[in-house]
Amino acid sequence: MGVASSIIGPSGPSPTSDRTVAFVLRIGSRCVVFTRDTIADAMASEPLMDGSNNQPMQPLRDWFRRHFSNRQVVILTTILVVATLVIVFFADMLVPVIAAVVIAYLLQGFVSRLEGLGLGHTIAAWIVFLAFMAFFLVAAFGLLPLLFRQMTQLLQQIPLLISEAQHALLRLPEQYPDFITVDQVRQFTMRLRTELVLMTQALVSYSVSSIVAVITAVVYLILVPVLVFFFVKDRSRIVAWLTGFLPSERQLTTRVWSEVNAQIGNYVRGKFLEILIVGVVTYVVFGVLGLRYALLLSVLTGFSVLIPYVGATAVTLPVAAVAYLQYGFTAPFTYALIAYGVIQALDGNLLAPLLLGEAVNIHPVAIIVAILFFGGLWGFWGVFFAIPLATVVNAVLRAWPKPPAGSPPPAP
Repeated sequence: MGVASSIIGPSGPSPTSDRTVAFVLRIGSRCVVFTRDTIADAMASEPLMDGSNNQPMQPLRDWFRRHFSNRQVVILTTILVVATLVIVFFADMLVPVIAAVVIAYLLQGFVSRLEGLGLGHTIAAWIVFLAFMAFFLVAAFGLLPLLFRQMTQLLQQIPLLISEAQHALLRLPEQYPDFITVDQVRQFTMRLRTELVLMTQALVSYSVSSIVAVITAVVYLILVPVLVFFFVKDRSRIVAWLTGFLPSERQLTTRVWSEVNAQIGNYVRGKFLEILIVGVVTYVVFGVLGLRYALLLSVLTGFSVLIPYVGATAVTLPVAAVAYLQYGFTAPFTYALIAYGVIQALDGNLLAPLLLGEAVNIHPVAIIVAILFFGGLWGFWGVFFAIPLATVVNAVLRAWPKPPAGSPPPAP
């Protein structure tokens, strides 16, 4: 092998020893220093040990040099890899921290507005935090009991819903005897009844009998507000402390973070307002129509906007089931579904673009792919955070340095 190297003798290093050192091989009283450049030269020019030519790997080496020869890119890539590994391996432990960060993003906009009115940061943080705690307590002790009561009543209606569905399906063999038989309908409804009963039992047993889940929920209810307060009050100090561990040459990382921070902040605040508006409007409309479980259905409809396209489709099923149990296939059933469809259409075409603006400048296909990818990777939370994660990926791709078209790779 014709790998060039520099020799360091007892008298000191040779003139080439100030280049970037890959590793040092000590032979007796002398050291053979292999530099990064000499190793790259050898890999690019020398044949492999088995005598085969490595030219097919040259395009890959050129691509690697073109995109990762920049120190800024290496720093950004390292930070992204470390952050991904932390999320993958420690996500379950960091659930309250992640929840607190999301809430802090939501509250930071209100703190900034109060500061713009002339209030100090500490006073503004305290006012916003106390308002958040008031909302939190009302939701925890006012809305949640009503939601659980309506959910329990709805679960008790599942056997009746299955019986009604079976009666409706039994008419199909009379209308389409060549395609559907009575035995097929009975087997289907029996299997559906069994699965729904098992799901209901599992849900009730988990929510009521799991002592660990109850203790965890209580701990989270205490930890999350505390973390939110400090994330809002000491945001600058926490960010300064974290950035103190990063290299000083991080201009690319800072640019990506600034874009991600602004977009995710606008996204979180816009989504909160969207959930609130859609939920309230749905509750009012379903209340006017006299639909039962209006509070539960309005909460489901509000949170359905967190998962674009998929959420609206999924919530259609419980809305249709409740309307069918109450009205059957009559005109009020149609009115309820039309009202739900109009609310979702107005949200997707008017409210969401108005509130979010350019916060999520991502193509719908990319959003669907992000939901599928991150949902398959991290389950429910992957689906929940699919758009913020897609925003991070989009910001990285936009800020990534692009070499001029046709430019040769950097010299090794």
